[in-house]
Amino acid sequence: MLVIGGGIAGLSLAAELASRLAGAEESAESAEGAAGAAGAARTSGSAGRDSGGGRVVLVEAESTLGYHTSSRSARQLIPSYGPQVIQDLTLRTLALIRAAEANLPEPILAPRSFLLIGDEDSVRDRASSHMHPVMPAEALGLAPELRPDAFSAAGLDTTSVACNTDALLEYHRARLTAAGGRILTGRRVQTARRVGDPGSDRWEAVAGGMRVEAPVVINAAGAWADILAGTFGARPLGLTPYRRTAAVVDVERPLDAGAPMVADAEDRFYYRPEGRQVLISPSEREPSVAEDARPREADVRALVELVNGVTTMGITGVARAWTGLRTEAPDGLPVVGWDVAVPGFFWLAGQGGYGFQTSSAIAELAAGILLDGDGENSAREALSPARLQV
Repeated sequence: MLVIGGGIAGLSLAAELASRLAGAEESAESAEGAAGAAGAARTSGSAGRDSGGGRVVLVEAESTLGYHTSSRSARQLIPSYGPQVIQDLTLRTLALIRAAEANLPEPILAPRSFLLIGDEDSVRDRASSHMHPVMPAEALGLAPELRPDAFSAAGLDTTSVACNTDALLEYHRARLTAAGGRILTGRRVQTARRVGDPGSDRWEAVAGGMRVEAPVVINAAGAWADILAGTFGARPLGLTPYRRTAAVVDVERPLDAGAPMVADAEDRFYYRPEGRQVLISPSEREPSVAEDARPREADVRALVELVNGVTTMGITGVARAWTGLRTEAPDGLPVVGWDVAVPGFFWLAGQGGYGFQTSSAIAELAAGILLDGDGENSAREALSPARLQV
């Protein structure tokens, strides 16, 4: 199988696929047993000489994994964030990561609650079963830097956690390579076509001058997912990248290490401790082209002014700033499943702001569809590309 895209979505699924296929091979009488039906991906150089194989090959256009959105995450997993299907996937992801932590030298997750503030209507509209209301006085006890006149209602999610996203990416990379998967970086897909006889045909993709053949291609290209789909003859789904800027700032009065992440219920800003500094974001949602997005000085200045207006932290300077792209489908839900018209083309896109917090559960769901043909369930139906390809 060929996975295109080395962010958290593509990497976590590639690791899950490789691990399952390696396990199937160990229990089969031959290498073509139960896992053989999924098919291996083959690679060759431009001269046609075989340069290795692997049942799962991951191709990334950039020189490093997780270069775009995945390296520009808020590093917070919030079970109360998003619609019900997202909340369910978040809880499953947390369970899977905690199970993995038992075999890791250091944990990936750490406690950090999530405090939502605003007026009564906006907080009520954003609240969920994972969040309980708190009085303004209690919220000020948790986040004393807030100005009392900045909000009139609050909700607290104590199930929220901080996530070491670098460690999570490395965990999946190590799983993938340990199971025999291959990672090819710095190779953007240029062309693709079907090759072979009917009934046994495969995809042949050329990425950075290397040919990769596989019966199945998984489109995990993030902001470029609709563009990549066209290369494989699939119709775009109307995926839109949106800008999201963040900055790490110096402050006169640092937050406590155990302070919660604080977010405005009307999506005007959020912030959280980052060591002795503070990470802040305007939570903007501005459409963008697929690109290596960069922050704009005017946006960062406005953000600093806004956060200084609602807190007493006293921002003194910007240490660094960045902008990522959160790519969404028209209905705001991720897209996971087979294309309805193009054989062997699988969508894994549109994660929006839910990428890390749903990644392990979506990888589990997608691997089940790809390898086992798992039956219908609510998540599979809700995320299917068929809903956008009518």
